[in-house]
Order: sequence, then C-alpha cells, then structure tokens
Amino acid sequence: MANKKREEEWKEVKKRCKVGDETIRMAKELGISPKTMIKNIPNKAEKWKAPVDVWIRDMYEKVKEKNAKKAKAKAKRLRKESEKSGDSSLKADDSNIPDKQD
Repeated sequence: MANKKREEEWKEVKKRCKVGDETIRMAKELGISPKTMIKNIPNKAEKWKAPVDVWIRDMYEKVKEKNAKKAKAKAKRLRKESEKSGDSSLKADDSNIPDKQD
C-alpha cells in the first residue's frame, strides 16, 4: 500500500518537475523525498532558483565527488598502514633467521 502511494508520488514528481528517470534515480539515491522535489519547483518570482533537474544533478555530482575523495583518502591511509606493517614484519622475519656459521 505504501509502495503504491510512493510510486504515485514519484510519477507526480516526474510530471510536475519535468524530470526523467535518471534524475528520479539520482534523487532516490540521495534520499530526497518526492515532496521535497515538488517543494523546490521554482516559480516565476524565484529566477535565482535552478530547475529541479539541474538542482538534483548538481547535488548528485557534489556527493559523488565527496565520496570519491573519501575513498581515495581511505585507500591512501590503508596503503600507508599496510606498508608500515609490511616493513615491521620483514624486520621480524630477518631476526628469526639464524646466523650462518661456517
């Protein structure tokens, strides 16, 4: 029942905001509700306000850039940690090797 109502709301958004399926997908990924999208439709007095389609795409790009930066920083941090642990394990392995005496 709730899903049916929600799908009807998304159809209304698509119609009123003049957005496509891709923009709807982006909005869902961002967690934006249909009511929020309808609420942000600019009227004639709000010329400064971007159309809903542009607004969602800009927000989506910003979030993706932010997530990419976080992932890159995390990968760099993990690489440094693995290098540190790798170096210390090599030293420990060297100490376990007995000295060769001829």
